[in-house]
Amino acid sequence: MKNRNRILLLVTFVLTAFTANAQQSAVLPPLVSVNGTGEVRVQPNEVVVNLGVESREKTLDAARKETDKKAAAIISYLKKQGVDAKDMQTSFVTLNPVYNSGEFGRTSPDFYVAQKNMTVVIKKLNRFDELLSGLYGVGANHVHGVQFQVSDVEKYKAEARKKAVANAKQKASTLTSELGAKIGRVYAISESEGYRGPQPMYKVALQEVAMDGAGGPSIAGGEVVISANVDVSFVIE
Repeated sequence: MKNRNRILLLVTFVLTAFTANAQQSAVLPPLVSVNGTGEVRVQPNEVVVNLGVESREKTLDAARKETDKKAAAIISYLKKQGVDAKDMQTSFVTLNPVYNSGEFGRTSPDFYVAQKNMTVVIKKLNRFDELLSGLYGVGANHVHGVQFQVSDVEKYKAEARKKAVANAKQKASTLTSELGAKIGRVYAISESEGYRGPQPMYKVALQEVAMDGAGGPSIAGGEVVISANVDVSFVIE
């Protein structure tokens, strides 16, 4: 008897919840739902350089000391050139033995390789060539890549969101006016996260580094694209 009462109570609860949801759906106002996009294109004013030093020596200690010496020289050079300490960061360190000999059972390496990578933010693009040449001169022997960015990206993100909202409103107005209606208050709004990743996002539209033997600039920053994507639902009046 008790089990039967419990089953009846559970069924009653489920039916009540279903009825409540159905009633809520029934009173949902007429809506027009649209997606809005906004985009801002700006020239980058900073470049992030990932560079490294590598030393090959017969002993582990010699390889480590030589690499540390070159890394210290790089940091010293950048500081003298006005690069702030917060814009320099060691990102990767390795120290490995290398066995080139094919002799079976060999336990002693032929030499050791020590590497140390650093990430540097250069805030004056017109000094890129000068600084890179100086870095090579003090011991840097690898450049693994560059990435362009804008320092005040949050300002442009806000501008892109504003454009996205305006775009959504314009779309909704056009759709409803074609049917002889108009949009009312905003019912829901959100930033969508589709295949493009979290919105807003920013990406490098053009990134090119090439050594120019003619003596001209060797870096082309192109432009950075900051985009926003929003989903908005308006009540139809």
